Amino acid sequence: MSNLAAAELLGATLAQADFYPRLPQQRRLYEAARTAILLQQLSAGSKLPSTRNLASELGIARNTVIAAFEQLAAEGFVITSTGSGTYVSASLPSTSQPKRKLDGNAEVVPETPPNGFATLSKRGTQLTEFAAGTRYEIQPFAPGDADFSVFPFKLWQRLQNRVWREARPDLLDYGQAGGYLPLRRAIAEYLRVSRSVKVSIEQVMITAGTQQSLDLCALLLADVDDTTWVENPCYWGARRIFESCEVNLHPVAVDAEGIAPSEADLATNPRLIYVTPSHQYPTGVVMSLARRRMLLDLAQRKGAWILEDDYDSEFRYTGRPLAALQGLDTHGRVIYMGTFSKVLYPGIKVGYLVAPPALVEPFKAALYDLQRPGQLMLQAALADFIALGHFATHIRKIRQAYGAKRELLRKTLAAQLGQSAPISGEESGLHLVVEFPDHVDDEALARLAAESGIAVNALSHYYLEPPVRRGLLVGYAYVPAEKSSITANCWHM
Repeated sequence: MSNLAAAELLGATLAQADFYPRLPQQRRLYEAARTAILLQQLSAGSKLPSTRNLASELGIARNTVIAAFEQLAAEGFVITSTGSGTYVSASLPSTSQPKRKLDGNAEVVPETPPNGFATLSKRGTQLTEFAAGTRYEIQPFAPGDADFSVFPFKLWQRLQNRVWREARPDLLDYGQAGGYLPLRRAIAEYLRVSRSVKVSIEQVMITAGTQQSLDLCALLLADVDDTTWVENPCYWGARRIFESCEVNLHPVAVDAEGIAPSEADLATNPRLIYVTPSHQYPTGVVMSLARRRMLLDLAQRKGAWILEDDYDSEFRYTGRPLAALQGLDTHGRVIYMGTFSKVLYPGIKVGYLVAPPALVEPFKAALYDLQRPGQLMLQAALADFIALGHFATHIRKIRQAYGAKRELLRKTLAAQLGQSAPISGEESGLHLVVEFPDHVDDEALARLAAESGIAVNALSHYYLEPPVRRGLLVGYAYVPAEKSSITANCWHM
């Protein structure tokens, strides 16, 4: 390509109104030349116009061209030879690259494999084939979703604005002490009173939610191929975390009293035991006191760590919230974790972990070294939200709202389905379980409901082994009350 043709090519690219319109002219010229080189519109080894001539042809300052050429040379796209000129590097890829649009601008992306998919590791393939997002994210009737419309947005905004007005530099750091101290203090006080958790402020660490808490536990307490007991059926998010840490998942059946280890289960030696004792996910079963004591004794005897996921204990509609399993632990074998995603909003991404005293220092060190926590400004606003009584008020408000929706949905389902589909899990949480006979294809029913705009989940999908129960998980928090009256018609048997 001649120098004139090269100048015309670059000039035509720069004349496009949507070609990086907000970038400085020097960067626009660099992007135009870089794109032309990668697409082989400027071929390897070809000579570029001199900076003086190109500046004249494009009607821009010569210093702008010099700066763009220097950047291209620094990145290896061109080679400059004193007294000879500037040439396109001969070591560039020989195949053309596909284009894409990015913010309205032409951009270059690497060539993809022939099948259109990047090659993942075995672990990556296993983790991504589940693709939970489209099935479990915020949708009406999806289990576990909260109603964001009742969140006090204006109050929350005032609290955040006040924190930012104070402009404290220490709140812009990572937070290497396990989180913002006033928030950790508020959480410790709340857990002692409402959940009977035995906790000091030092034991509380702020995480980015239960997923990160579980990941930290699995990384620090288990090695590859160590055995981890999980409830069967099991919360899919926990399952994904454990699989990513490459531990061996050992499913343990759940009955009317919670996790129920068989003789075969007891013959194994778990390193981790993951449970949701206050409201088993997904069945809604509450672990009995006898089963809790059995589990604590077993953990002490086998040297196992119990990971207690107390994900929605605030939502109990008959009587006071149940005491945590951790409160019964006398050997320091329980790691307790909770989240604000259910009671506030998922995107807040703030959870907490209560470590036994012996694990406090290593957990704090790993949290800082591996996760680089932050969001101290947000944590400060949340601490004020709790300390000023707004958190307790908000919980009372949403518990009342969810309880009314739960009762309406329960009555509607019972009237439509009768004895053919018992309803369980209605005393707490954010979803009901509608059980069906073994011959019913609950996944087909879930797909049928989806066609009517109702996002429910099949109970069988949560089992790690062939399911022993069939049913549907039906959420009631994130849905208008008037819509609850039509849901059961989709599954009438």
